[in-house]
Amino acid sequence: MDTFNLPKETYRSLFEMMLRIRMVEEKIAELYPEQEMRCPVHLCIGQEAIAAGVCANLSRNDYVLSGHRSHGHYLSKGGNLKAMMAELYGKVTGCSKGKGGSMHLVDLSVGFAATPIVGSTIPIAVGTAFGSVMLNEQRVTVVFFGDAAVEEGVFHESINFAILKKLPVVFVCENNLYAVYSPLSVRQPEGKEIFELAKGHSVESYQGDGNDVIQVYKLAEQAIGKARQGNGPTFLEFKTYRWREHCGPYYDNDLGYRTESEFQKWKQRCPIERLKERLLGDRVLCNQDIKRMVSNLEVEIEDAVAFAKESPFPEGQFLLEDIYAP
Repeated sequence: MDTFNLPKETYRSLFEMMLRIRMVEEKIAELYPEQEMRCPVHLCIGQEAIAAGVCANLSRNDYVLSGHRSHGHYLSKGGNLKAMMAELYGKVTGCSKGKGGSMHLVDLSVGFAATPIVGSTIPIAVGTAFGSVMLNEQRVTVVFFGDAAVEEGVFHESINFAILKKLPVVFVCENNLYAVYSPLSVRQPEGKEIFELAKGHSVESYQGDGNDVIQVYKLAEQAIGKARQGNGPTFLEFKTYRWREHCGPYYDNDLGYRTESEFQKWKQRCPIERLKERLLGDRVLCNQDIKRMVSNLEVEIEDAVAFAKESPFPEGQFLLEDIYAP
C-alpha cells in the first residue's frame, strides 16, 4: 500500500471520517434548497482528506481554529453532528446556540472555533498556543486557512511571533487554488509556492498532496509531534480542490472562472476513492465493510437532520447572552 505501515484501524478510521464528511455535506447540499437553512454554507466536498488526516493526530484537549469552510474540521475534531446540523438550521440546540450558523461554529467542549473573516483565526490560534505555554498546558493548536489568507498581513505577523516564541502551533494552508473566483495566477507572482513564504520566516515548512490522506496524516503527525514536544511551529501547505461553488450547494463551472477539464482532472483525484481503491486492493476493507459504513452513516445523518428540524429556535431572552466571556 505504502511505506508508512500504519495500523489497519487507522486506515479504516481515516476512510470513514472522509466518507462521513462527504455524506454530511452532500445531505446539506440536498436540503439547502428547502430554504430552512438561512445561513450561507461553504462546502469542503473534495477536500476531506486534509481535515481527516490532520485532526486524527489531535486529542480532545487540543485546539482547532478554522474559517468559513469548517464543517470537515469540526467533525474531524470530534464535534457533535447533531449540534452542527442544528446550528445550520439556527436552532438553540446548535453548537453556537443557533446564533452563529455554518460560518461561526464554536464548540469549546472539543476545543473548536471558526470565524469567516479571512485570516482572522490565525492570530487567535497563535494566542491560544501562547496561552497554553503561559499556563504550562500540554496542548497543541492547529489553524486551518485557505490560500488567500497568506496574502493578509496578519498571517506574516502571526507566523513571525510564533517562531520567535517557539509556540506549539501548526499552520495548515488548504490551497484549493482559488480565492472565490480569483486563481492564484492573478494574486501571486508566477512560480512562487506558498510554503516557501513561511520558510522566509524561518518556519519549518512542507508542501503535500491534500488529496492523499495518508500523506496528510504523516506530515501532520510529524508537525503536531514536534509542537507537542515544545519544538515550535510548522507550516503545512496541502494542494487540493473544492468541487462545489465557493458558497452554496451547487456547481459553478458555468461561470467560466475554471474549466470543465480542470474540474474533471481534480475530481478523478477524489481523496475518498483513492484511499478506497488502496484499502480494497490490500484487503484492509471489503465492499461489505463499506456498505455497512454507508448504511450506518445514513442513519446517523438522518437522525441529526431530524434532531435539527425538530429543535426549537432560540428565545428572545438569549439574544444578548454569550456576547462577553464570563
